[in-house]
Amino acid sequence: MKKGILSTAGNTPLVELTRLFAGQQFRLFAKLEQFNTGGSAKDRPAFHIIQRGIETGVIRPDTVVIESSSGNMGIGLAQACAYYKLQFICVVDPKITAQNINLLKAFNADVDMVREPDPETGEFLPARIRRVKELVQLFENSFWPDQYSNPDNPAAHYCTMGEIATELQGKIDYLFCAVSTCGTLRGCAEYKRDHQLRTRIIAVDAAGSVIFGGFKGRRLIPGHGAAIVPALYAEQLADESLKITDLESVIGCYRLVLEEAILAGGSSGAIVTAIDHYAERIGPGANCVAIFPDRGERYLDTIYSEEWTRKHFGDALYQWRTAAKTKTLAAATL
Repeated sequence: MKKGILSTAGNTPLVELTRLFAGQQFRLFAKLEQFNTGGSAKDRPAFHIIQRGIETGVIRPDTVVIESSSGNMGIGLAQACAYYKLQFICVVDPKITAQNINLLKAFNADVDMVREPDPETGEFLPARIRRVKELVQLFENSFWPDQYSNPDNPAAHYCTMGEIATELQGKIDYLFCAVSTCGTLRGCAEYKRDHQLRTRIIAVDAAGSVIFGGFKGRRLIPGHGAAIVPALYAEQLADESLKITDLESVIGCYRLVLEEAILAGGSSGAIVTAIDHYAERIGPGANCVAIFPDRGERYLDTIYSEEWTRKHFGDALYQWRTAAKTKTLAAATL
């Protein structure tokens, strides 16, 4: 029997997907992080960081926890802080969805909105971090989890790779992992190194992100890619990296729904597209694992909204979706 809601994080299902790439000679397994209690992979580091802070005395009953987040990490921290009766201030920007704001408030978090981007970079992330530092100075007893550089972030994801390796008895030929803070990537890579796994790790980045180089550009999907290179990043973490556009990510999400009935977030869709691009390079009989970071209900007003997708992508996505649905129904009829 588990004790307390935070103890339910981790041990998420590893499910074989048999329809998405039917006809390919490799096997694909999805690590469904949406089954974490708060709905995303970020629950792991959020809970771990808060628990470690309490154990070490850095966090006391009157401590104010302050963090910058585009959504999932904030929700994980909000739940952890609600459990321990801690005040939590989440610094967000206008890209956050209304649903995520409501979830934060439901867990009694205080939402601090940064409305202007950083004047030098034009990005919200530096502005959010600057606001966190300002708030930390305002409260005598405050704690900044700093998901972007805190080693407890990848330490929590070390267990993710351990769970996968246990289920597949160490035979993980390819791991596809989306990147933002690089916590998941680093944790999995360190497990691979420590256990001498022969896994090839493919980092799935966003077009417009600078994590793996290139020019900074507009990104619509929060939590995928980054405008700055995170402190947790290191060159040797990934064997290869692929950049996926917002449109490709959304199409990947719709493919997951149509072919596997999985409603997931934008970075999961990016991983689906990345595997599609990489498929010809995967040998027969290989075990491939995709870590799907979160659930899709948080994107009903964006990724899964016809109004939002038409606004950003015109008729291209609508036409693809109509054709894909028609093809799926025809196949089912046969």
